[in-house]
Amino acid sequence: MSVGPTTSTEFFERKYRQSDDPWKFASSEYELGRYRAILNALRGRRYERAFEPGCSIGVLTAELAKVCGRVVAMDLSETAVERARERCRELPNVEIRVGSVAEAMPEGAFDLVVLSEIGYYFGEEELREWSLRLLGMLQHGGTLLGVHWLGTSEDHLRSGDDVHQTLRTVADELGLRLEEERRAEGFRLDRWMRR
Repeated sequence: MSVGPTTSTEFFERKYRQSDDPWKFASSEYELGRYRAILNALRGRRYERAFEPGCSIGVLTAELAKVCGRVVAMDLSETAVERARERCRELPNVEIRVGSVAEAMPEGAFDLVVLSEIGYYFGEEELREWSLRLLGMLQHGGTLLGVHWLGTSEDHLRSGDDVHQTLRTVADELGLRLEEERRAEGFRLDRWMRR
């Protein structure tokens, strides 16, 4: 995998060594509001097995554990994974791994995939490639939830809207139905179901 300076393991590892929570996932009102929106979008259903790549320090992971029988989460940074494991240590239905979604997807099927604040670290072709593989693992009746910030950052290779356009193209190709599409203050949330 070819990576730029802001998409490498070293970039993320440096961020987490410099700060316990470099993007304020556990404390910012924006992030806490985004988690509420995610849980609202998943309301009314219990999921058997979920996958959350790019889990960071596990704040959203712990919330997903409340609505999922099993959560498999992953992050590039070993330091972030250590913090996520500590946060989720009393949640027996959570498994957190070190790895890249582009290179080390877990085996088996999922009925929920949550792509939150991850897509803009990949170029269009790479995002398309691993999204096709990942959504191929989504069970019929399963849910894909994409949630991305709409601001700009020198860390990102593309915008949140660009990410969702790629996800929409891949979802259309695989026959997923768009069930919810919304723009909130600062972020975009789209939810699809695999038919």
